[in-house]
Amino acid sequence: MGFLTWIIFGLIAGAVAKWISPGNDPGGWIGSIIVGILGAFVGGWLGSMILGVDVTGFNFSSFLVAIGGAVLLLFLYKQIMGRR
Repeated sequence: MGFLTWIIFGLIAGAVAKWISPGNDPGGWIGSIIVGILGAFVGGWLGSMILGVDVTGFNFSSFLVAIGGAVLLLFLYKQIMGRR
């Protein structure tokens, strides 16, 4: 999947990840969506390399992998930034 596709997935995944894990984030909604974009890339990489998920195109498995990566990265972001 292309770079632009993962950015679009990341925007959506960031919003969904924020909805799944509500609370005060250090960066607010904008920070959550940016973390979601990065998380979509991480999720896509982990999904294709470790889990063997086919992440080509707009499909349900790619979307789940992007959301999973966004939730994971958002959780780590909250843990790291919350300690400061």
